Amino acid sequence: MRIELNGQSVETTVPTLAALITEQNYEARSVASAVDGQFVPRDAREGINLTAGMKIELLSPMQGG
Repeated sequence: MRIELNGQSVETTVPTLAALITEQNYEARSVASAVDGQFVPRDAREGINLTAGMKIELLSPMQGG
């Protein structure tokens, strides 16, 4: 299925947001996630089933000054 990840079109076969985070090599404990503009808490990611066309944002904290 094709989804939008951080503004880019991405093809994936994983079923959940949690699996997508792993597939895309993000560190699950240090990334914030949103689906279609709604924040998704870390403990709810496994329950978010992906569907074609979803808009997903994954944000890692930046360090520096």
